[in-house]
Amino acid sequence: MSLVKLTIKGISYSQTQNGAYALILNEVDGERKLPIVIGAFEAQSIAIALEKEIKPPRPLTHDLFKSFADRFDILVKQVIIHKLVDGVFYSSIICERDKIEEIIDARTSDAIALALRFQAPIFTYKNILDKAGIYLNPTSSESESEDVLSSPEPLGETKEASGSGLRKFSLAELHEQLENAVQEEDYEKAARIRDEISKRES
Repeated sequence: MSLVKLTIKGISYSQTQNGAYALILNEVDGERKLPIVIGAFEAQSIAIALEKEIKPPRPLTHDLFKSFADRFDILVKQVIIHKLVDGVFYSSIICERDKIEEIIDARTSDAIALALRFQAPIFTYKNILDKAGIYLNPTSSESESEDVLSSPEPLGETKEASGSGLRKFSLAELHEQLENAVQEEDYEKAARIRDEISKRES
């Protein structure tokens, strides 16, 4: 299976759903976006790694891991988002020490937070991007730089966007809602709708 390189477009957050954030990844040689719902702590850690000027007074967990790895000559070479099951992404961290590679299982949000700190590339498999990638409306503005966190835009979430609210819609209605969410660049809602479609079609 061929690997596809990804970069981070930004993080969006919801004012109506506490702790809900959407991390948006860009396909490097394409137009698809891969939105992944993550927790507040991981969103903060990723945002701090992206904003080079921000330095917390004490190390965050991912900063501590980086210091630990540096001290013992462990290098994070790359992160691979290798599996998608029922809307949950699974990732691996490829590490190297003394020219020996090790593969470590990790939550995708943690893996990406570490990849940023090690300046390691992020990949996924083409079949995962085919299944979960979202095409933006071609008329949408793409003014943000790919590797810089854009200013987070509040994302409103209606009852229909929650997991339980989506069950009452048909697949055709869900596909229509997904298209509307993408056009509005409401990535959190789009990710939840996409995950519901994926569950039904798997």
